[in-house]
Amino acid sequence: MTHRKMPGTAPGAAPGATTAVTPSDDDLSLQVSRRPRPGRWLAVLAAALLAVWLAYTVIVNPNLHWDIVAEYQFDGVILKGLGVTIQLTLVSMALGIVIGVLVAVMQLSDSPVLRLTAGAYTWFFRGTPLLVQLIFWFNLALLFPVISIGVPFDGPKLISWQSNQIITGFVAALLGLSINEGAYMAEIVRAGIQSVDPGQREAGASIGMSNRQILSRIILPQAMRVIIPPFGNQFISMLKTTSLVSVIAGADLMTVSQHLYLANFEVVALLLVASLWYLVLTTIASIGQHAVERRYSPGAAPPLRRRVLTNLVPGRDRKEAAA
Repeated sequence: MTHRKMPGTAPGAAPGATTAVTPSDDDLSLQVSRRPRPGRWLAVLAAALLAVWLAYTVIVNPNLHWDIVAEYQFDGVILKGLGVTIQLTLVSMALGIVIGVLVAVMQLSDSPVLRLTAGAYTWFFRGTPLLVQLIFWFNLALLFPVISIGVPFDGPKLISWQSNQIITGFVAALLGLSINEGAYMAEIVRAGIQSVDPGQREAGASIGMSNRQILSRIILPQAMRVIIPPFGNQFISMLKTTSLVSVIAGADLMTVSQHLYLANFEVVALLLVASLWYLVLTTIASIGQHAVERRYSPGAAPPLRRRVLTNLVPGRDRKEAAA
């Protein structure tokens, strides 16, 4: 209990004595008031009016041809291009992750040759535009008319193919997207590995684990918390980057949309169709990214670990161990 000394003496008290007075509830109450912020309300009002005006302009604009948009939104050709876009994204990201992990491990290797090779790879493919790389892969036959497997340095060839038959638009897109993505994923994985305390590697080595076991069982699981957020951004970016494949006729969503509007001259309507599908894909990917980030957040324990802790702790403490 707090006391407040009041000057003077109470009746019947000794001279010079002080009186302990307990403050009432009114003395301890705080009157809190928010400072008015008219600027914030004006900014909110202006943003709301702008959004309503833009929505109204887009909806009532007769040149957008919403009937054409509705007609082609679920057209078979559009859906086929959408499937190619999804395939390119998933396969390119999978190959990019594999390449990125290998290159990241090479960058952190003790061998200067491996470090130099990995550095040259990331330097070249991050330093040149993706569009140039796609066009290069599509025209690979100009440099290598025949692709063969055999003894190097003009030795006998075991098997060979014509480059024009192998390097189709889809294959060229897959090569360009995955190899370019591998360079970016290498830097992401390298940063994630370096974020793990070096003592973790030393602890694994002290119990006889090999470098591969240390990397797969100790380093990478802990590095995932750093890798997952930029990986999600790269995945979403890849969904939209596949539209560049249209320059090499990769049969993706943007390519088929271009073919359609070149035939019926409904350029804006078909671009809206493609944009709406890209928005759907990126929204789904964003939801998945947030779910995975929560899964690997610092306060989240793996489900297997929770089950083990629950089995080890008997009785009523199981709920606390699993929480």
